[in-house]
Amino acid sequence: MFLTLQNSSQIYLRIRILCKIAIVKQHLVEPEDVVSQKIFTQKNSARGVYFRRARPQEKVYFKLDDARSCIVTCGGLCPGINTVIREIVCGLNYMYAIDDVLGIEGGYKGFYSRNTITLTPKFINDIHKREGTFLRTSRGGHGTKRIVDSIQDRGINQVYINGGDSTQKWAYVIYKGVKKCSLQVSVAGFLKTIDNDIAVIDKSLGFDTAVEEAQRAINAAHVEVESFENGVGIVKLMGRCSGFIAMYATLASRDMDCCLITESPFYLEGLGGLFEFIEQRLKENGHMVIMLVEGVGQEHVAERMDAVIVKDVSGNNLLLDVGLWIS
Repeated sequence: MFLTLQNSSQIYLRIRILCKIAIVKQHLVEPEDVVSQKIFTQKNSARGVYFRRARPQEKVYFKLDDARSCIVTCGGLCPGINTVIREIVCGLNYMYAIDDVLGIEGGYKGFYSRNTITLTPKFINDIHKREGTFLRTSRGGHGTKRIVDSIQDRGINQVYINGGDSTQKWAYVIYKGVKKCSLQVSVAGFLKTIDNDIAVIDKSLGFDTAVEEAQRAINAAHVEVESFENGVGIVKLMGRCSGFIAMYATLASRDMDCCLITESPFYLEGLGGLFEFIEQRLKENGHMVIMLVEGVGQEHVAERMDAVIVKDVSGNNLLLDVGLWIS
């Protein structure tokens, strides 16, 4: 009996899929496996909060032959985005034999501007060595109906969205959109933001790198203020209205005298105010360094500048320059 070329390729594909499944089965979890929100608890504590464990399960919803995936990156840049893209593509291909993976270029608007790239392990082999995002990105551009229509037109049934808090809010809107249209589509969010301002998770992609890079600014400021009498250095870090980068960088540096974050309101004048603290610190040390998160003290800046709140294309409030104001 001789096999035709077509039959040979089908048999090869089937063997390949079976081999991949055998690899995945080594890491299966049960449907009832969960992760507890709290590590420590008490014997008499009420029932806690648990999350479904995210690893391969015995039951796979999509048939491998029918699976078609896409990846999109949205919002600001962050260390490690290209690594995420590469690992999704390689994981789908090597572990599940899924070859049909599309890269949506330019953020959410790429869904309806028809910008796509076919992603294969060979094509994206070394993108983790590059900075930025291989797929490019943008802010805003979220037309839910147009995105859902594009997903349906392209026959996509797995959507992987890499972005921060605003991106994930819109990802949930997309999920509700495909559900409303009764489409069999999975929407998965990959959390990337240096701000680390996404609830539930321990740490977001890019946060550690941001804290490490912040040390350079802190060290430079400390050298400057030590060289002048009553020198005051101001370091303003990213984070919007989240103080994780500023606080962790302060703890890592040990050269900061004051760290102002949005989670801890402060006042300027009077007993225990910021001005009193600065005066006392200069008397003691002859210099000081103040750390600011970019979203801190917005009420003080707005009061002095009569500012009007303006939103960006992603719906976030544009922050007033607290660094310029406090200097």
